[in-house]
Amino acid sequence: MQRRALMQAGTTLLGAAALVLPGLVLAQDKPLIEVWKTASCGCCHDWIAHLETNGFQVKANDVSEVAKTAQRQKFGMPAKLGSCHTGRVDSYVLEGHVPAREIHKMLKQRPTALGLTVPGMPVGSPGMDGPAYGGQQDPFDVLLVSRDGRVNVYQSYPLRS
Repeated sequence: MQRRALMQAGTTLLGAAALVLPGLVLAQDKPLIEVWKTASCGCCHDWIAHLETNGFQVKANDVSEVAKTAQRQKFGMPAKLGSCHTGRVDSYVLEGHVPAREIHKMLKQRPTALGLTVPGMPVGSPGMDGPAYGGQQDPFDVLLVSRDGRVNVYQSYPLRS
């Protein structure tokens, strides 16, 4: 009986915390993406804003170019698939301007993979789509990288008509 009373009290306290601190409760529901980038990179900042707008929490680490490259290597992402920032969500690596939509899809599907990449810095991808680009867009692919290094197109983004 005493256990039930304690559980009810705990539930009541959690409910009260949810009313008083709704942001805290909501934040726990958002997946955390940790990002390694250089401090001066504007497109990295814009990509992070895209992630936050689309339901992710982001912890940004401003590091040197050498440290960022080392982080990519540590996670096993091939250099030829690199871009200007590296991220990690759950056990997956994110390289470059990966759209939030594809990250959500991957987290739902849970493929056996290293992660997702958008190599290079294609104009029109999230973070490379600001006013400075005048609405331009390059076609690009989001690639799924397997742990053995195989690469498959996960989602294509053709030119907009």
